[in-house]
Amino acid sequence: MQSRITLLGRSGCHLCDDARAVIERVAAELGVSWEERDIDAAPLEDLIEYSDKVPVTFVDGIQVDFWRIDEPRLRKALTKPPKAP
Repeated sequence: MQSRITLLGRSGCHLCDDARAVIERVAAELGVSWEERDIDAAPLEDLIEYSDKVPVTFVDGIQVDFWRIDEPRLRKALTKPPKAP
């Protein structure tokens, strides 16, 4: 099963720590899965696109936020049904 939420971050990033806390809470409350990926280990295209925007949050592969996670926007994005694989 693919995760609904993806957090693209890096180690030592305090904004990533903040984003992780919001995502953990929302995902637990709504019963959705999430994953975290390290931007520094990402494909070159992602590194070029997102390196200066971390943390970046995606729901079902669609970017929802970057730098700071807006909890209401994340919740709203999760009200849409997941995309079919």
